[in-house]
This record gives sequence, structure tokens and C-alpha cells, in this order.
Amino acid sequence: MSTSTGAGADAFGAPVAVLSCSPVVLSVPGRPVDLHVRVSAPATGTGLPVILLSHGGGPSNNLSSLNGYAPLANFWAASGFVVIQPTHLTSRTLTHLLADVPGAPFFWRSRSEDMAHILDRLDMIEKAVPGLSGRMDHTKVAVAGHSFGGFTASLLLGARVTDPEEGAEVNLFEPRITAGVLLAAPGRGDVLNGPMADALPVFRTIDFSTMTTPALVVAGDKDDSRHFTDMGPDWHVDPYTLAPGPKALLTLFGAEHGLGGIAGYDAAETTDEDPERVAALARLAAAYLRTQLQPGVSTWQAECEALADDPNAVGRVESK
Repeated sequence: MSTSTGAGADAFGAPVAVLSCSPVVLSVPGRPVDLHVRVSAPATGTGLPVILLSHGGGPSNNLSSLNGYAPLANFWAASGFVVIQPTHLTSRTLTHLLADVPGAPFFWRSRSEDMAHILDRLDMIEKAVPGLSGRMDHTKVAVAGHSFGGFTASLLLGARVTDPEEGAEVNLFEPRITAGVLLAAPGRGDVLNGPMADALPVFRTIDFSTMTTPALVVAGDKDDSRHFTDMGPDWHVDPYTLAPGPKALLTLFGAEHGLGGIAGYDAAETTDEDPERVAALARLAAAYLRTQLQPGVSTWQAECEALADDPNAVGRVESK
């Protein structure tokens, strides 16, 4: 257990202390290794809503695990959320253990199942983290995911795919999750023509028409994922365009796939490092989820109005 001053703030005002505990080890029958999670929470407060944060991939050894995404996890925890980060089976920290396990190397179905396992064990997680017991609101749950984590979040929010091996439609919708944030998530499958298209055939089948849960889609206007498609940055807008409302779209100006560096502080693979962009994204996402999970709270509207009035805004917001 470690205690640090959070990068965020209580109601976006004075910073509050954040408690972080890892690993919390969850035994899951049938999973080839135990599910390890990091739990970050404000040191004070009750009735805390929960954010499940799904990591992406990338060349770093540890950012694709419970040890990644500190710029988001710290701010969100300091802003009054309990942030739970699993190490999915896709993590580079597990590659040497799982190379021959069915589903390797992408484990696309297991990633979504990890989140259901976490929700099944919220009581256990509360008891395992010193000082957290009785402080979480189990009825207020959101999911956030970056890149491949955005695909994971899409499925939990209601998007469907066809299993490329079995040919059957897969529905991993999780009704306990009532809001989401998709960060540089993959888009439609019929435009995939890059070198990674054949490696992840499940991406070709995604159907956003069933993704009815409210969500904030975040896309960088310079995020050109040529390894999947030559469609350009608009590909990452598809989860907004092709899904039914209610949805919001935050387009970040000048942002590439790392969205300014959300995967980790000073991460070498970030091609568009911009701490101000990361701070703005963390704040806007927190405002969106606060309003979605706490009816009557107008934090999101206030942040959108401030963004629209800022001549040097980091991006723009639209909604449907």
C-alpha cells in the first residue's frame, strides 16, 4: 500500500491523497493464471463510483498491465472514483507464460470476461484493500479502455462480434456497467487492409449498432492507424458515428494514438507527448463519468462550456 498526493482534485479543487494497492490477486476458475488488479482510490469519501480501466498493448514491458495508465488512474482516483486495473492475459508481462494457451496472443474474449470477474468480486476487493471496505458504490460502475482496451470496453458496452473460429455471434454486454469511455478505440471492420488486419480477424466483425450504453468516445485527429487501415483518424470516430445515442465525442487536436501520453508518465513510445493534453483528457473524462453516474450533477456540461469558450482549447465536443 502506498500513499501519494493525487494529480487530480476533489471536485476539481484541492488535491486529495490517493491510496493505491497492488496486486490484489483474484482466483478465477479456468483462467490460466490468477487475475491481478491494482486498486486506486481517494483516501477519504464514501459512496465512491467505480471505473474499470482496460489497458492496451504497446512495446513497453509493464504499461500493458496493472502498472500502466497512471496519468489517468491517479487523476480519476483523486477525483472521487475507485479505479480498478486488471492485468489482462494479453499483457507483455505474461507473454512468456501463455504463448501456447488457447486464445493467445490476443485473448480478445478473456479481456472482457476479466471485467465481469472483477464485478463478481467487488466485495472481496473491498476487503483486500486496507481502508476501502464499505466505501464503494457497487451500483455505479463505468468502464474505460485505450486502444485494444477500447475494443474491450466496446464489447462490455454492447457492441457485438462474430467469433472467427466458431462463426457464432458473441455478446459480452455487461449490464452492471452503465457508462463508458473509449480512448482511441478501433473502428469498423470492413475497412481493414493493413498488416495487422489478418492477425485480429475478430476486428473485422464488430457491430456498433448494439452499443447502446452511454459512452464518451475520445479520438485524436492525428491518430492514423495504418497498421490496421488507411481510413485515417476517422476510423477511431466510428464507435461514435456507428453506435446509437446517447454518445459524446471528444476530438483532441494534434493527438496521435497515445493521446498525449495516457499510458504512462514519460513513456518512450508516446509519439505526441503533451502533459496538458493528458490532464485535459483526464479531467473531461472524469466530468463525463461523474455526470453519467450521478444524476443531477452538471460537471460535464460545465466542462464542455468551458472548452467551447477557450480560444486555445485542446479539442472539441459533440454529442447525439
